[in-house]
Amino acid sequence: MVIAQHARPPFARRTVRAQEHERIDFESARRIGIDIARRQERHDALRPGPITPPFTLALALPRRAQQQAAALVGRGAGRFAVERFAHPSCHLDIHPQMLASMGASANILEGVIAPPGGRLDKALAEASGLSRERVKALLSEGRVTLAGKAAAQGSLKVAPGTPYAIDVPEAAPAAAAAQDIPLVVVHEDADLIVIDKPAGLVVHPAAGNPDGTLVNALLHHCRGQLSGIGGVARPGIVHRIDKDTSGLLVVAKTDRAHEGLAAQFADHSIERAYNAVVAGRPIPMAGTVRGAIGRSSANRKKMAIVEDGRGKHAVTHYRTLETLAHASLIECRLETGRTHQVRVHMSSIGHMLLGDPVYGRTPKAIRPILSRLAFSRQALHAAELGFLHPVTGQMVRFSSPLPDDMRTLIDELRL
Repeated sequence: MVIAQHARPPFARRTVRAQEHERIDFESARRIGIDIARRQERHDALRPGPITPPFTLALALPRRAQQQAAALVGRGAGRFAVERFAHPSCHLDIHPQMLASMGASANILEGVIAPPGGRLDKALAEASGLSRERVKALLSEGRVTLAGKAAAQGSLKVAPGTPYAIDVPEAAPAAAAAQDIPLVVVHEDADLIVIDKPAGLVVHPAAGNPDGTLVNALLHHCRGQLSGIGGVARPGIVHRIDKDTSGLLVVAKTDRAHEGLAAQFADHSIERAYNAVVAGRPIPMAGTVRGAIGRSSANRKKMAIVEDGRGKHAVTHYRTLETLAHASLIECRLETGRTHQVRVHMSSIGHMLLGDPVYGRTPKAIRPILSRLAFSRQALHAAELGFLHPVTGQMVRFSSPLPDDMRTLIDELRL
């Protein structure tokens, strides 16, 4: 939400923009609306001549604001916003979160795609008033439907007139707090930091994990010096690894580093290798798994290999490092970096990761060993990470040895 942004000093404008995707001060919005309503009523009472009807005021709004109000709420709070925020004393970009706070329907935004259609993420941003990045995030979370069917790919071409629905979650809390959590720092300079993350540590705050995350630890370690591009909840975060996956992760400390690293992840030039212990013995012992990955239609909390055009292109190259009893130690090198990519691809060829509770069942012969070792996570470790330093331009590579729990598991499974 932007209120008289042109009148704010530069720092205040940056603060408003940084917080746009995180939370909105609903109570402040209500007070502003009430104040403007009272001013409008006093102004109408003193002004001679006929009072301008509400629909005329609505026509004076910018076309984008009209679309937002019409698409988000058909009546009630929508009419209030369209009529009152056209007042010359207030400049307001109407956001669905604020309209919901004034009595609009729940967190489901519904409407139709306006002409000329085109890319789904862009069309939804235009139609809903959400930012394009916010729309992309909601698509990846499986919160968007088109004509009643789930949609997850922002590049999908959509025709004008197509009905859409967006399930917008509750507003996120304020900025993450610094917490003194121990970190294993592999490398650090003025622009970035490489962390060897232990299994069990969540990367950034989210629903169910409001604190105690890698971000909280980094805010303490770096004394707040992290890139702001990821927003207040994800400062510096360029990529993620799962909570129960251990290994290497690079975090940006400056915006320049963030942009440079993000570009390399986008063009798949980052070098990443994972070590995993999988059930059975892959045949052939080395190969490539190709298959688009998207949200599972049967279980929205899982990823799955989906038909082309619905998911994201994904490629994993694997090779067997050691044959074990009823299992194998493999290395996976990623051409792409999709959510749960190694777990989904290896499960798709019949070789689930040991300890993975989501993408398969552990072979019966191995269950007693996992139980005895209390090994309760997917056996996956981000072992190698290489990239061009986004500031110096030098190629840098880092490696991480297998953690103790995976080494112990492998020792137990050795023939």
